Amino acid sequence: MVAATRGERIASRTRNPKWQHAPLRIEMSECINCDTCLRHCPPQFGAIFNHGIDVIIVPELCSGCGKCLPPVCPVDCIYEDPTWSPAPPDWWEEPLGPEDPYV
Repeated sequence: MVAATRGERIASRTRNPKWQHAPLRIEMSECINCDTCLRHCPPQFGAIFNHGIDVIIVPELCSGCGKCLPPVCPVDCIYEDPTWSPAPPDWWEEPLGPEDPYV
């Protein structure tokens, strides 16, 4: 079964294999924590979160659509992550949690 909806991707912790683009990642050494990317991530993906003092992109939720890229990101700190690995377990506390900005 293809994890098509955001809820299904959260439940299975898998990325939709039909997505053509690599997921994106945020380089925190360059990020200014403006949260603009978070506000521009489409809710059907809902991949960007504040995680402590960092801003993260959960790769299994990121379609690689680029809605968070410049000119949205003022410092151009978001990059393709073609060699991504699964999100760490603690990142999964954010989606559908009490602080999930997409629900």
